[in-house]
Amino acid sequence: MADSLNVGVNLEAFSQAIHSIQALRSSVTRVFDCLKDGMRNKESQEVRERAFVSDFQDNLHSVNQDLNELERLSNLVGKPSENHPLHNSGLLSLDPVHDKTPLYSQLLQAYKWSNKLQYHAGLASGLLNQQSLKRSANQMGVSAKRRPKAQPTTLVLPPQYIDDVISRIDRMFPEMTIHLSRPNGTSAMLLVTLGKVLKVIVVMRSLFIDRTIVKGYNENVYTEDGKLDIWSKSNYQVFQKVTDHATTALLHYQLPQMPDVVVRSFMTWLRSYIKLFQAPCQRCGKFLQDGLPPTWRDFRTLEAFHDSCRQ
Repeated sequence: MADSLNVGVNLEAFSQAIHSIQALRSSVTRVFDCLKDGMRNKESQEVRERAFVSDFQDNLHSVNQDLNELERLSNLVGKPSENHPLHNSGLLSLDPVHDKTPLYSQLLQAYKWSNKLQYHAGLASGLLNQQSLKRSANQMGVSAKRRPKAQPTTLVLPPQYIDDVISRIDRMFPEMTIHLSRPNGTSAMLLVTLGKVLKVIVVMRSLFIDRTIVKGYNENVYTEDGKLDIWSKSNYQVFQKVTDHATTALLHYQLPQMPDVVVRSFMTWLRSYIKLFQAPCQRCGKFLQDGLPPTWRDFRTLEAFHDSCRQ
């Protein structure tokens, strides 16, 4: 006890302060008992009121005396010397305006969080070292210099293989004709004519489809110099809608390991527009909505829906 309180504590005043606290609690209890009992049975109403007021005043006076005694003893007890774990920063706790500038408590909180962070960082480091990779960054740099980069095989397919894939797809759908050309080297461009409904310009990089533009059957798809026009949009809103849906279909049909399957799936989906102006919407049953036919085709069932009915 002496080691924790050191010399700055008056033990006798400390013991008296404890007894004073007990006396104060007793006097406060008597006040509440007086309020609980109220006015006792006396000869008259006036006598009962005077007796109650007198008892209540005596009890409050006892509370006031015990409180004053406790305040006097608290000044005699003194303050124990504090341990300062943060070296000289602990002297901030002695600041008389500690409530306005709580620097010491904030420093203690930051010190506590710093210890927690260091502890968890040590645990994380141990777990990561258990699952460390066998090759470091330097080893990867050395090995990368020794062996050449492996080129992705799907991007360097021979033109003959691409021609065979397109020809097989062309034979699969009699109502669809596909004309393949290579105006800019090895990259293929397809002009797909679907019956007498629409025409589609498909720009390909090897067997990967980069861009599609859908136009009406009677619209011009060539530029002035005789090349396929891959930039201008259709003059009709219905085919502009179909172009947007075709771009969405390109994002849906993605299988980099089997690009020929992707092209065949896209062409199968595109073939479902053969009845663009004949198939009703599967949701509302109408042929036209806002002046447009059902321009959306489900990727799985190939059923026709209006753009607002597919939600």
